[in-house]
Formats: sequence, C-alpha cells, structure tokens
Amino acid sequence: MPIDAYANRFVCDLVAYEPGKPIEETARELGLDPADIVKLASNENPLGPSPLAKAAMATALDESHIYPDGGGWKLRTAIAKRFDLDISNVVLGNGSNEIIELLCHSFLNGRAELIASDHAFVVYKLMATLFGAKYVEVPDPGYVHDLEAMADAITPDTRLVFIANPNNPTGTVVGQEALDRFMALVPEHVVVCFDEAYHEFLDDAPDMLKYVREGRNVAILRTCSKIHGLAALRIGYGLCSKGVAEILQKARQPFNTNAIAQAGALAALEDADHVAKTRAINKEGLAFYEAAFRERGLEFVPSVANFILVRVGEGDRVFREMLKQGVIIRAMSGYKLPDWVRISIGTPAQNRRCIEVLDSVLVPANV
Repeated sequence: MPIDAYANRFVCDLVAYEPGKPIEETARELGLDPADIVKLASNENPLGPSPLAKAAMATALDESHIYPDGGGWKLRTAIAKRFDLDISNVVLGNGSNEIIELLCHSFLNGRAELIASDHAFVVYKLMATLFGAKYVEVPDPGYVHDLEAMADAITPDTRLVFIANPNNPTGTVVGQEALDRFMALVPEHVVVCFDEAYHEFLDDAPDMLKYVREGRNVAILRTCSKIHGLAALRIGYGLCSKGVAEILQKARQPFNTNAIAQAGALAALEDADHVAKTRAINKEGLAFYEAAFRERGLEFVPSVANFILVRVGEGDRVFREMLKQGVIIRAMSGYKLPDWVRISIGTPAQNRRCIEVLDSVLVPANV
C-alpha cells in the first residue's frame, strides 16, 4: 500500500500552502536573467533589510558556532520595553507564522473550533485542519472583517478567533470602536489572536495592547518580515497576556529562533529611519496603483498595507502571462477570488514595469 494510506487522512487531503514564486526558480524555468525579474508577490520590503540589521547580523556571524539564546532575553527585553510590557508577555517565533502554529498546538483538538473571516490568511485554515479542529469561516462583506458576525459564531467549543488587521490579502482594516465592541462580547474560554503583520504601515493603528495589559486572553502577532525587511530570517513575536504566553513558551521548540535573526531583529526595531523610508515608498506606491487602476476602470480594494488586491478577470491566466515577462504577482484563486490578483508594492520603477506588463496581458474588456 502507498505510504499515504498510513498517514492522517486530514493531512493527505490538504492543499499545501503555496508561497510566492521565487526569482531564481522563475529564471531557471523561463530562461530569464534574474536581474530582469520583478517579484511583487510576497509583500516584501522593496528597500531591502534595515542597514542596522545587516551590520548586526554580520557581527553575529562570528559566533555561529554557539547555540542562540534559547530564551531570546535581549530581544524579548527590547520588545517588552518598546511596548511597555513585561518580558513574560513576549514570545519569539520563527516568523509570526510559528506563533500561529503554537496557538493551534496549545488550544486546538478534534472537539475545538477556530473562527476566522472569509478571505483571511489561508494558514489559519491550514493549521485548524492539521490539528483536527473545526474551521468556521465568517463572511466578510466588502472584504472587511464582520466582527459582529464573528462574535455570533462563538460557541462553547470555540478556542481561537483570528483577526488579521490589516487583513491579507484584502488590505482592509477594522477600527478601534468595532474591535472594542467585539472584545466586550468574547467569553473567557476564547483566545483572540490579532494578526498584525502589517501594523506598522497604519497611520492610526488600533490599540490592542491594552487587552494584553488587562490580562485578557489575547495574542498580538508582529513580524520583522515586512516593514523591517527581514523576511529571509523568519523572525516574529507574539505579545500575549501572561497566561497565554506561558502556554506558548511550553509549546515551542528549544532554540526556535536563531542567533542571526535575533541580532538582526534587535537592531531593526531601532531603525526608525528605515521604517520611515519604507512607509513613504509604500504610500507612494499605493497611490500609483490606485490611480492606474482607476484610469483603466479596474475594480480594486483600497489597501492600508503594502499590497493591493485588483480584479483583472482570470487571475491565474494574468499571473501566468505576466510571469512569462518576468513580473511575479500573486493569483488569488486559493483565496476563492479567481478573478483577482494581489500585487505587492515595489520601487517606483518596479511598479511602473508591473503596470506596463499588466496592460499587455489584460483582455480588452478589462482595460
């Protein structure tokens, strides 16, 4: 019998998460020069990593033969100080994705439920399925979380609710008032996870940290992959009430974040100049794409993150045709949005190239 006959059926039936296509793989497959390829598929920082982080990582390389600080004391202390929390509120992860997995390890089983919004990050469903839990998907009118409906969906079996704010892939955000109303309805047996991977791109961000300070059962996810430009390092963190944090610390692997990543993140968090430059180029890019889409009569979802969702018709075809010309974007059929693509914000030159190539592959009805 094939080996999958002995594996867990719910794992075999999963569709594996498909990341944005790498530049090197695209170059090999299509015979293109990697230098001519524009990748706008994975919401990466077009300015690259923080210069302060690069210097710190270079120094840390000299001690690569030594195991990292398994407790991440320096980095966790700096994060706690930054947000006026205690170090016991901070959990480090191999990317904020690992914090998602730790939450699911800790709270999900075959009797539990995870609630998330329709068109939210696909990893939530993937993790719920891996841990045998029921995945409850709540419709999102206008591609915005419907928090009242999500609160209504909570049952005695609900253990986790995920609110991506801003949401990926829609780029929409829920405001403070709606979040506060939602939190007033959440019972004690539920842990609310605020996935804030794109938090730093907001001008007026909601304050969810107050719920950590109040000791509510919450976990706030942040990452160094986006605005800090450290995606390759896989370093993120959770800001949690002490009770939740203690559980996650027990669930994580020893040495789950490496020393190079810890050093880079520690320096990147202090690089306000890099953050400011990234925010500025992102705002410029969002304005460019919105103007371009309006000019072409293309429907799009106004975004507050570092990407934008646009309806092009036959998203998979548009992705493939643009790929042939060396521009990598993200098709959205995996998010039940087959007519849409998601485009990450790049440099001005990359954004212009993207629109030029998009124009060349759109059918006349969509131009």
